[in-house]
Amino acid sequence: MINTDAIIIGAGPTGLFAVHQLGIIGLKCEIIDNLDRSGGQCIELYPDKPIYDIPAIPECTGEELTNGLLKQIEPFKAGFHLGQRVDEIKKENNLWILKTNKGNLFSAPNIIIAGGVGSFEPRKLAFKEAEKFEGSQIFYSITNKDLFKNKKISIFGGGDSALDWALELSKSNEVTLIHRRTEFRGAAHTLSETKQKEKEGKILIKTPCNLKSIEGDKVMSGIEIEYEDGKLEKIKTDYILSFFGLIMKLGPIAEWGLNIDKKTIPVDTENFQTNKEGIFAVGDICTYPGKLKLILSGFHEAALAARACFKRAKPNETYRFEFTTASKSIHDRLGVKK
Repeated sequence: MINTDAIIIGAGPTGLFAVHQLGIIGLKCEIIDNLDRSGGQCIELYPDKPIYDIPAIPECTGEELTNGLLKQIEPFKAGFHLGQRVDEIKKENNLWILKTNKGNLFSAPNIIIAGGVGSFEPRKLAFKEAEKFEGSQIFYSITNKDLFKNKKISIFGGGDSALDWALELSKSNEVTLIHRRTEFRGAAHTLSETKQKEKEGKILIKTPCNLKSIEGDKVMSGIEIEYEDGKLEKIKTDYILSFFGLIMKLGPIAEWGLNIDKKTIPVDTENFQTNKEGIFAVGDICTYPGKLKLILSGFHEAALAARACFKRAKPNETYRFEFTTASKSIHDRLGVKK
């Protein structure tokens, strides 16, 4: 059991900023996300898309924003539990007890839901035989590229993730890029590089076609693809990497007894608490009159929710507001010399 002051569900920009706002008032937190890396929708769907609504930053990408937020919260040493989904929640006295799909238990007086429009899950291959190879030879994300070194890899998808990994893995592997359309959705410069690698014989591109079958019993030995004209082709492969995007689901949150309205959670704008005491919602998942779905708005919501968390985490202490530009205690916590 991990005991802390607050549990943040969602490691997108708003969730990461909530870590900062909790940290500067002396609260510890743990952060849980269904994805295997921080950044949420911002980095999974739009890593290279320009963002223009961050104060004092004229323009940045989702990846740059995420990296900046992660650097900003380093001093607070929050615990990250990625690749996990909160499946169960119950209240014991004044504490919330959470259990993830990996069996990890957490206890805290506060929960901040910063799950964007819900949890993200990879869109999986629609083949029953694919299930037995998931996690061993079929992957929907990559955490260790060395696993694929000197192997035959079939990559499915037509977006940035498929193109980026095709380029990266072609440096030390036989890569076949397979897409159901002739047109790709990825960035123009990435597509240009991919086409150049195809000319050099370092990447094979197969379009327009779909996966027909997966061959092998205990070990996957290859695949069969079907072209638009009905032609079939067998390809020997050691690994399948599938990048068909993400499915956005509200997930188990829908079973927590929250007053959910059209997949969003109504909140009290004084502190962004839901209808459940000690559970707060910030970012795109919360709703209230005049709500704007901006990252900027999520930051404001996280700041107010964090202050409300203080009262529940330390009921015998008085919260004293301090300007971050002038507070010695805040600078001490951050390790900053004034």
